[in-house]
Amino acid sequence: MSNVFLISDHHFGHASIIDFESRPFSSAEEMTETMIEKWNAIVRQEDKVYHLGDFSFLNKEKTASIVSRLNGYKSLIMGNHDRGRTRRWWLEAGFDEVSEHAIVYGGFFFLSHEPMYMNKHMPYVNIHGHIHGQKYEGSQYINVCVEHWDYTPISFEAIKAMVVPNEEQ
Repeated sequence: MSNVFLISDHHFGHASIIDFESRPFSSAEEMTETMIEKWNAIVRQEDKVYHLGDFSFLNKEKTASIVSRLNGYKSLIMGNHDRGRTRRWWLEAGFDEVSEHAIVYGGFFFLSHEPMYMNKHMPYVNIHGHIHGQKYEGSQYINVCVEHWDYTPISFEAIKAMVVPNEEQ
């Protein structure tokens, strides 16, 4: 049986993100290798990963090399740093699916790069990236930026357990 995972904001090839977000790496190369190892330690080939944007700052050849090393069926929801390239570019770089817009998953979860407007009365959860180490208050937001999850994709089941109450009696 396959699993579903989510993650965002790897910023492969973006050396300055190490300083901007106080990432624990000495170089972009070390960051790349560590994040690939952490991805493949949990994601199997039969699993699906939703990457919620800002994947790579590298050219297509280098980006494709990274994508090809990552396990799973990979779906990209384009982030602000991905939108300078076309859907076709990302598909040619190796993603299995690419969306320029947020998608609804499981009828209850909005998957987006940037956080979406939500309030406590809305019966939905926004799983997002973009804001790196920051976090919105409330259970209707789940930030899946790499900084929050030790650079490792988080399973949809773990996210669901955080926000969907168990009503068994």
